[in-house]
Amino acid sequence: MNAAPLHLGAERVMLDPAGVLHWPAQKLLCVADLHLEKASAFARAGYFLPPYDTRETLARLALLIRRYGPKRLVFLGDSFHDADGAARLLPADRAALIKLVDGLEPIWVLGNHDPAPPCDLPGEAFAEWRQGSITFRHIPSAFSRQAPQEIAGHLHPKATAPTRAGGISRPCFVANPRRVVMPAFGAFTGGLCVTDPAIARLFPQGGRAFLLGEERLYSFPLAAGQGHGALPRHGP
Repeated sequence: MNAAPLHLGAERVMLDPAGVLHWPAQKLLCVADLHLEKASAFARAGYFLPPYDTRETLARLALLIRRYGPKRLVFLGDSFHDADGAARLLPADRAALIKLVDGLEPIWVLGNHDPAPPCDLPGEAFAEWRQGSITFRHIPSAFSRQAPQEIAGHLHPKATAPTRAGGISRPCFVANPRRVVMPAFGAFTGGLCVTDPAIARLFPQGGRAFLLGEERLYSFPLAAGQGHGALPRHGP
């Protein structure tokens, strides 16, 4: 896979087509919105989905950890679909998650779906976390020309690219030199179009969308000034 470089302030980060962000200088890998145990949450409500979302999501993440060999792994909020998600992990999935973070420094940024630290799992939890000039938070901050650089999740951005066979919608990064909004990584996660006011208002001066592809990202510019309205209080 070919990751795309992006300068976030003075720092160079890499956007991977699998939907993770790599910060080589800090040996850091960042992933957003895993929504682990979403299927079991739906099952409790009487909606039965294949109960393999956690296993699939962790397997994909394990491959990326082996590829990049980070020292620190930042989970950017909504790592679990609800506050009880970590407690519902099957023994095999819990063991896989603990093995996945073994030898790493896990950072759990808290989200609106998982507002408390995951129980009995390695790592430290923070409402938001800062490394150098970059703040990692779940919900993006309001636009400000003076705001520090940030990496956020929450909104599950997606975009549609035209093809000869019609439009193809894919999850995407949305970025400019001050902000990255990450795609959702989880197996059972929906998306919000980048033209929606909740995303567009974060980039009033424009930006770029980076659609996830099999081997590369597909980038196109976002027009300045599209979209109005308030950031939603709850994510997808």
